[in-house]
Amino acid sequence: MGNVSTLLSDVLGGHRLTANEAELLLNVHGAEILAITAAADELRERRVGDTVTYVRNQNLHVTNICKNLCGFCGFGRKVTDEGAYCHDKAGIQLQAKLAYERKVTEICLLSGVHPGFTLDTFIDLIHWVHEAAPGVHVHAFSPDEVAHAAQRGGCSTSEVLVRLKEEGLGTIQGTAAEILVDSVREVICPRKVPTADWVRIIKEAHGIGLRSTATIMYGSYETAADQIEHLGILRNIQDETHGFTELVTLPYVHTNTPLYQQGIARAGPTGREDLLMIAVSRLFLDNFSSIQVAWGKVGLKMTQIALLSGANDLAGTMFTDDVSGDAGASGSDYLDPKDMERIVRDLGRRLRQRTTLYELV
Repeated sequence: MGNVSTLLSDVLGGHRLTANEAELLLNVHGAEILAITAAADELRERRVGDTVTYVRNQNLHVTNICKNLCGFCGFGRKVTDEGAYCHDKAGIQLQAKLAYERKVTEICLLSGVHPGFTLDTFIDLIHWVHEAAPGVHVHAFSPDEVAHAAQRGGCSTSEVLVRLKEEGLGTIQGTAAEILVDSVREVICPRKVPTADWVRIIKEAHGIGLRSTATIMYGSYETAADQIEHLGILRNIQDETHGFTELVTLPYVHTNTPLYQQGIARAGPTGREDLLMIAVSRLFLDNFSSIQVAWGKVGLKMTQIALLSGANDLAGTMFTDDVSGDAGASGSDYLDPKDMERIVRDLGRRLRQRTTLYELV
């Protein structure tokens, strides 16, 4: 316990964790786990107080047809596969209108990277959503989608980002990151952009005032060292741009995914790993205010414990999440703010609705 307690005491005193120290914390077992979560909870209290936030949002599914067909995903389909779909304008606007009636402040596009999509397709999607849901913030398009649009259009990724912003995109998604270590990416998502491209595109977005989430998908094939390398990349970007709104922690849901079925990935993270990912992220990412827990992937009881381990944000109401559902997560579609209120108040904390950019509503 000596090493860990000294290290935690140093961090609470202002020491910035090194990668090796953070990796040490991710690998602990036994009672030391509780010491780490307690330190993370103290830092959370200092950083953001007792407020737990959420955004009233809805996922809008565009298509499950995808060029990538990553091994960790149960959602993506080829055009010819049974169950493949791609919504037209009417289908998109039907979902957007429903979201608008539910008084959401954010619509999040959930989509495969359709091989036929271009920059014009993305612009159409933004316009269609805004027509059906005026004033709602559009959160969409990962660096991988930006790279795809640039490649299809023979232009630069920065030109794509400028156009998307001009046409009404509110923030971009820091997804397609998974684990930002190329030796891992070659196994779990070989068709996605490499690490250097992901980093460059995110920095380009931040540079023109398009903020983004930061994400980590953990518990598939990577090691603790890979996880920390990934968090280190995010910390360096945040030092430079201050463009990330939060860290979104995404445990790998294994059940219906090819990587697991082929014996390449393990059966997702354990509860110990879930708590340590939240806690160590809070301790290591000293330049992030908000650490988000994915209630749809870990369940409400684990979500409540995560709020005692450094997390302060409950993501969104979502309403639908076919990506988690198709991978095998149950209860991943909608969380009523009344249920959020119940688990938050039970901890002696306060629930507040926020916007995508963390302004309190």
